[in-house]
Amino acid sequence: MTQGTAVLAPAKINLALHVTGRRADGYHLLETLVVFSAFGDAVTVEAAKADAFTIGGAHGAGLPADASNLVIAARDRLRAAHPAETTTPVAIHLDKRLPVASGVGGGSSDAAAALKALADIWGLDAGSETIAGIGASLGADVPMCLHGRPLVARGIGHDLEPLGAWPAFDMVLVNPGVAVATPAVFGRLDRRDNPPLPPLPDRPDRDAALAFLSAARNDLEVPALALAPQIGEALGALRATGAGFARMSGSGATCFGIFEDADAAQAAAARIRADQPGWFVQATRTTGAGR
Repeated sequence: MTQGTAVLAPAKINLALHVTGRRADGYHLLETLVVFSAFGDAVTVEAAKADAFTIGGAHGAGLPADASNLVIAARDRLRAAHPAETTTPVAIHLDKRLPVASGVGGGSSDAAAALKALADIWGLDAGSETIAGIGASLGADVPMCLHGRPLVARGIGHDLEPLGAWPAFDMVLVNPGVAVATPAVFGRLDRRDNPPLPPLPDRPDRDAALAFLSAARNDLEVPALALAPQIGEALGALRATGAGFARMSGSGATCFGIFEDADAAQAAAARIRADQPGWFVQATRTTGAGR
């Protein structure tokens, strides 16, 4: 057992998201290409005399600190699955750096990071089927966050295909300060049987990856824009500051812009932040695969 560990809960960015159907139980079927950024929340776990959970960070105010928080749900379900190994009390701290309900998987990524940190503290295998099953029970996005690498997710998000190669991108994340409810966005979809993702490029260098993204979509962007027109302002700001490609992530309202390099991303972030001091704006880099 280790005394303490900290795990990044990176932003999960949907570079493309196609809604391809709907099951009888109401779950939507998706195909989405997901990457993760070098910026995100952080979950710290330490052995303690008694269980504790605290929340801080720029976006931590108002978050529940009870079992409705996925971090606590992750702790409790991991304990239930491994009662003999998890008797040591733990103090968990969530540093909430990502906006809440913003389309970048914050809560799911927090839960995945908590499972990894708790596994380290309690001496469990973070890659076990048991932990994967707990992740799936916590929400459709948690399994992909446990992977934390470029992948394509299909179905309700549990059919995962990690990518053998995918370029890293310098990008800027922008949220115009609005929270968009995912059910409301899905409720405004005109159709739910859209075409799947186009074929992935055989050799996804930067140009091929950008061409793929241009041929793909986020089917939730149009309904989200109807609910929150500020998303259009965020996309416009990214394009006006030099993004070669910009799109909304997930169900919104966070948008991303892909830039030529880190300097260009930093300069764009500084300009948008100066123009819109109330927005969340963060330059970052995504994690690539196979390079």
